[in-house]
Amino acid sequence: MTAHTDDPMELASRVVDRAMAAGADVAEVSVGEGRHLTAQVRLGEKEVLEEAGSRGLSLRVMRGQQVAVASTSDFREVGLARVVEDALELAALSQADPFAGAPDRELLSEARQHAELDLHDPRVEAIDGAQALEMAMEAEGAALALDKRIGNSDGASVTRQAGSSVLVTSGGFKGSQSGTYISIVVNPVAADGDGKMRAGYHFNARRHVADLLEPRAVGEEAAVRTLAKLGARKLETQQMPVIFDPQSGRAILGLLAGCITGGAIWRKSSYLAERMGTQVASPLVSIEDDPLIARAPGSRAFDGEGLLSRRNTVVDAGQLRCFLLDSYSGRKLEQSSTASASRGGGRVGASTSNFFMKAGALSPEELVASTERALYVTEMMGFGFNGVTGDFSRGAAGFLIEGGKRVHPVSEVTISLNLDDLFARIDAVANDLDHETAICTPTFRVSEMTVAGK
Repeated sequence: MTAHTDDPMELASRVVDRAMAAGADVAEVSVGEGRHLTAQVRLGEKEVLEEAGSRGLSLRVMRGQQVAVASTSDFREVGLARVVEDALELAALSQADPFAGAPDRELLSEARQHAELDLHDPRVEAIDGAQALEMAMEAEGAALALDKRIGNSDGASVTRQAGSSVLVTSGGFKGSQSGTYISIVVNPVAADGDGKMRAGYHFNARRHVADLLEPRAVGEEAAVRTLAKLGARKLETQQMPVIFDPQSGRAILGLLAGCITGGAIWRKSSYLAERMGTQVASPLVSIEDDPLIARAPGSRAFDGEGLLSRRNTVVDAGQLRCFLLDSYSGRKLEQSSTASASRGGGRVGASTSNFFMKAGALSPEELVASTERALYVTEMMGFGFNGVTGDFSRGAAGFLIEGGKRVHPVSEVTISLNLDDLFARIDAVANDLDHETAICTPTFRVSEMTVAGK
C-alpha cells in the first residue's frame, strides 16, 4: 500500500483534500525533506563522518476553532490515512480557541509571486564525504602550522545541509522552497605562559560554495584569534564602555529577538510588551527583519502560513515600530500578521528571519580608535537573561582598549546591564555588518556597563 506519487506538492495536496473530505474546516500540510553531512577531524586524524536524510509530513487541521496537529514519516496510503484520522480525532478532543483560524484569504500569496532568493547551490550538495574530510583537514592543518604555540586542537568540522519543503493549504495556497548551507569550524588550542590552555575558534558559513572562505583561511584566522587570547588577565570591577564585535553582538540582538515576537508579547513575557511607539534604543539603532535578502541564511519567499514574505522595520532610529506576528498572535493583539509565521512539526508561531541591526558609518577600526578606554568583547559564556525584566548578565572575554588600541587580552569577567539600558546607551555603530548568520550585528559600543572581575 504505497502512496501514488513521490512528488511532495501532489502528496500534500492529496492529504489536504482527504482531510477536508473527512470533516476538517481548515487543513494545512507541509512536507519537508533534508540531507545532512558532517565530517570531523582532530590532530590530522579522521574522527567522524556521518550522512543522514529525513522526510516528513505534518498536518494541521481545524474544526471550527478546535485545532490539532499530527505528523508522519510513513508515506504509504495507510500512513497518510492514519495521520488524517489522528489529526481529526485530536481536534475533536481539543478545547476551542477563539483566536484560532487560518490567515485571511486575501493575504495569501500566489506561487508565481514568490521572490527568487538564490538559496540553493547544487555545488553544496555535490560535496561528498571525502571532500568534506579533506576540507576539514586543510582547515585544521592551517591552524596548527601557523604557530608552534598551537600544539593541540579540539578539531575541525565541515557540515553541509540541503533541504526542501512544500506548503499546501485549504485556503488555496501552494508553495515550495529549497536551500543549502555549508559551514567550516576550526577549534585550535594554544599553550599559555602560565600553563593554561587557551581554546579559540573561527567559523565561516554560507549558502553557496562560491561565497565560502577557503578552508585554509578559516584555519589561519582561528589560529590568529586563539593566539590573541594568550596572556589574558582579569580586570578590576568597574563601570566602563563595552564594545561588542559582530560575534558577541549577535548574541545580544538574539535576546531582543526573543522579546519582539507575538508569543512573548501576548503572554506578557517580554519587557517590551507595553512599549510600542516608544524609544527602546539609541537613535543610532535601527533593527530590521528581512526575509528577502538573496542568499542569506534566514531568507524565505513566504512564511509558515503562506503569506508573501516582507521586510519589517522593528526599531527605527531607536523607536519600537512593530512586533513580529503570525495570524494567531495578531488576533490576540488585535493587529495584522506581519508575515512572520514559522512552521515546525505542523505547529505555527511567529519568528525572526534575517534579524539584524543596520550598519553605521564608522569602520570597526575607526570605532576602536575613537575609544579612550573600553572592554572589547569577542566571546560570551553562560546564559543570564530575564525577558520579563530585561536584566542581563553573562561571562565575557576579549581585550582591554586604551588610547584607541588593544592593550592585552581579558578573560574571566562578567558584564551586566538591563537590556533596555544597554540598547539606549549604544553610542557608536560600525559598518561591518555581514549576513553570515540569521541574527547579526555590526560592531557597536555601549557607553557604560558594569564589568565585574577581581
